[in-house]
Amino acid sequence: MITVNGHRYEPDSALQERKLSDWLREDLVLTGVKIGCDIGVCGSCTVLVDGKARHSCKMLVKDAIGHEIITIEGISPKDGTLHPLQQAFVDAGAIQCGFCTPGMVLGALALLMVNHHPSRSEIRQALKGNICRCTGYQQIVDAVQNAARIMYPVPK
Repeated sequence: MITVNGHRYEPDSALQERKLSDWLREDLVLTGVKIGCDIGVCGSCTVLVDGKARHSCKMLVKDAIGHEIITIEGISPKDGTLHPLQQAFVDAGAIQCGFCTPGMVLGALALLMVNHHPSRSEIRQALKGNICRCTGYQQIVDAVQNAARIMYPVPK
């Protein structure tokens, strides 16, 4: 059994040798999981596996059994609004072509779950496995810091 975005799935044994990224995109139609390099270098296929950022193109379906997978489709509130991190990306202009965005957001979310107020260098370190060809990263780092302030306000 694999839990994906709160739903439980029992992948057929014939599917268990497939890449997790392919299964998520093709079988579950979770197209926010992007396929860029398909060798674990670009980060566009990043998902959360038990709260940790992982490149889904480097995992097989069988390796996800017994784990909780969160894709970009699984982080928005039930009311359909954007997650605060997604909104921060929009507000900071951290989205250009958008191809890297789901992986960047999930990588940043994994960081913020363990470090509520990361430094700029900690953000860069956490996202080093995600490549963006458009923004130059400055706006992405700004977005993560802005989201951290919203998600985890410092008491006064």
